[in-house]
Amino acid sequence: MSVQLADPELKTRHRAMWAAGDYPLMVETFLLPVGERLAAALDLGPGRRVLDVAAGTGNASIPAARTGATVTASDLTPELLQAGRRTAEAEGVELDWVEADAERLPFEDASFDVVMSSIGVMFAPHHQDAADELVRVCRPGGTIGLLSWTPEGMLGALFRTIKPFAPAPPPGAQPPPLWGGEQHLSGLFGDRVAFHTLERDVLEITAFEQPRGYGEHFIAYYGPAIAARANASREGREAEFDEAIGQFCDEWNRGTADRARFEKEYLVAIGTKK
Repeated sequence: MSVQLADPELKTRHRAMWAAGDYPLMVETFLLPVGERLAAALDLGPGRRVLDVAAGTGNASIPAARTGATVTASDLTPELLQAGRRTAEAEGVELDWVEADAERLPFEDASFDVVMSSIGVMFAPHHQDAADELVRVCRPGGTIGLLSWTPEGMLGALFRTIKPFAPAPPPGAQPPPLWGGEQHLSGLFGDRVAFHTLERDVLEITAFEQPRGYGEHFIAYYGPAIAARANASREGREAEFDEAIGQFCDEWNRGTADRARFEKEYLVAIGTKK
């Protein structure tokens, strides 16, 4: 199956960005709980057809498949799907892995009972296009489940920190953390989805001893941070970028100087397609 891209040049850049660094390592280091959280909030089990959009390494897809549901994990970046496939095989969990653009999904209308995304579809640049696709492939009466970082939380602040150093966004692109805002979701889905769950919670991160270790981890392994730092380097602002990230870590540390703790807010949104 060939991948249909909404904007081939832009999506090629996005694919390369997410393949940079080592996002699978980030998932293993501190992101696994959010996928488990979303899967646990949904009505999953044998007989349920589930699509995970922008699934990455399957941090929600694999827990969903453990319930006995028939799961398809889709993502734009084949390197992430390959990492997820290896994890699933090691755990003895079966699911399908499909390379796909969230803004132009290669699936028939109304072909899934549950369409979900854990910190994934929020990074598609054109929010309305992606939301329309989530609705299209979900059957009437089916469930749409999303877990997204909030604009007011730590990830929203991180994106505001790196924005002055990053390349200019493409025309029509919107900031990813907007997906974690209730009003933004209402605008994207309108009366097509009735959200019955809108709950905010936090992911506690204790994987780093020093607060700035978190920032060093992001700079080394997180595609958007790598891209922003590379652009800063081209402008001779690499040291300024590093210090901005360091100060961000100091500000958001909720632990001590020797035992860092961060709280990363997210929104769980679950609704029924009308």
